[in-house]
Amino acid sequence: MERLVAPSMLSADFANLACDIEMVNKSQADWFHLDIMDGVFVPNISFGFPVVERIKALATKPLDVHLMIIEPDRYLERFREAGADWLTVHYEACTHLNRTLSRIRELGMKAGVSVNPHTPVELLTDILEYADLVLIMSVNPGFGGQKFIPNSIARIERLRKLIDQKGLSTLIEVDGGVGPSNARELYQAGANVLVAGNAVFKADNPLAAIEMIKNA
Repeated sequence: MERLVAPSMLSADFANLACDIEMVNKSQADWFHLDIMDGVFVPNISFGFPVVERIKALATKPLDVHLMIIEPDRYLERFREAGADWLTVHYEACTHLNRTLSRIRELGMKAGVSVNPHTPVELLTDILEYADLVLIMSVNPGFGGQKFIPNSIARIERLRKLIDQKGLSTLIEVDGGVGPSNARELYQAGANVLVAGNAVFKADNPLAAIEMIKNA
């Protein structure tokens, strides 16, 4: 099964962002993960279109953009223009989720849907065919550096079973408290894409940390 690593740029050094982008470019990482927060859907504010555009200009790998915002439909086209290759919206923020995911695909991006830790993955049963990716939040979204919620393993396993039963190729991404210590367990549970922030950018050797996560 495919194993991808997406370093979370929320944990990068924004005073030396170009250096951290170049590190990810040179690494075994597969995507750049960008968390967009509005201070409403989650209790934090991150960065907007100008930062996404600058990362896109320097990145040699796809941008995996995660919208932790209300009313994401208002900004789908704008994030496509800013450079998003994958665009993920939250189940909890979308009234007409299949319409939103279909629109993301129509715009030429891969469509993702994310669920918070308290949201049963079974609620996605009828929407999986519209999603190229499901992002399991293994912490409550809003801040980096949080502790992994152990029950996330069972949620990944249940989601993997749903996807396989439907014969779909939907990827499972996991974000929150991910690092070399639990990467193997996450892959074994059925995850395809691991998002790592502090485990990469706070490591003594970020390149080695990425390699350890990818080859766990």
